[in-house]
Amino acid sequence: MIITDFTHKHIEQAMNLVQQNYKEERQVIPSLPENTIIPDLTDLAENNLGVAALEGEHLLGFLCCYGPWEHAFGTNARGVFSPLHGHGVLSGDKESIYRMLYQKAAEKWIMQEITYHSISLYSHDEQAKRAFFTYGFGLRCIDAIRTMERIEVKQSNNIKIKRIEQGDIPGIRPLREQLSVHLSESPCFLYSTEQEFQSWLTRAEVRNSVIYAGFEKEEIIAYIEVIHGGENFVTENTAMMSICGAYCKPEKRGEGIVQNLLNAMIADLAREGYQQLGVDYESFNPNAYKFWSKYFESYTNSVTRRIDEAILKKRKEGYYDL
Repeated sequence: MIITDFTHKHIEQAMNLVQQNYKEERQVIPSLPENTIIPDLTDLAENNLGVAALEGEHLLGFLCCYGPWEHAFGTNARGVFSPLHGHGVLSGDKESIYRMLYQKAAEKWIMQEITYHSISLYSHDEQAKRAFFTYGFGLRCIDAIRTMERIEVKQSNNIKIKRIEQGDIPGIRPLREQLSVHLSESPCFLYSTEQEFQSWLTRAEVRNSVIYAGFEKEEIIAYIEVIHGGENFVTENTAMMSICGAYCKPEKRGEGIVQNLLNAMIADLAREGYQQLGVDYESFNPNAYKFWSKYFESYTNSVTRRIDEAILKKRKEGYYDL
């Protein structure tokens, strides 16, 4: 077996590997859509950041990524991201092949001063997770899914739930502000400057989303927002919608309000023909992790590793030569 650059000639076999790995995860999570479209891999073959494991002309595995981009995850580091369709390995000794692929890819990335490495893995691909966890990666983000079935929860009689119109969206601004504050606190530490938050708020208030809000008298105390499309190719399925925002006032939690919002949304989306509902959340957000993992099934684990930037200085000084 040799590890070489990923090029156009590997695309067809690579797409077959992606499809095969998706089918493996779907055997564990049957709520995943059966019919999915694998994105084109041309861009991944042209940025010279990917690698392939070959036995003769037979592709055993590959690891590609998007990027690089500056200020990855709000840091001063350059980063790359390998999405679900950006890698794949044949069943068998996946762990060893992933280790060799990453070792070669990481050499390429460091040559371009890319020190923040991220990759989206299937939640139940234990060999792949073990390969990256033992190479210094940690869990950061989770994608999860459920079918459009009602959650068993007591009805909130004193809470009015309705789908809000575009003109009413500014009414949930205070909740979005509280969510931003929550994400900046321990253990999340996802800080946004006021300028960054206002920029995000402007984009959020004009995107083509569907929002359900819970009202106590005239005050909005909770909301859930969904949109078509998400963080991976699975979410592009036409029968799937994805949650892109949710928050409930802390003093109102534990009353089943968000569950009732979900039920109202699920009932409407099911009538419109949607079959799956997705959500993505940070694993280090304790509230999100506890809630979403109770009602949704995880199918991805996105992991990250940040290399000590001192290696870049040492390489420039000649102490380390790739």
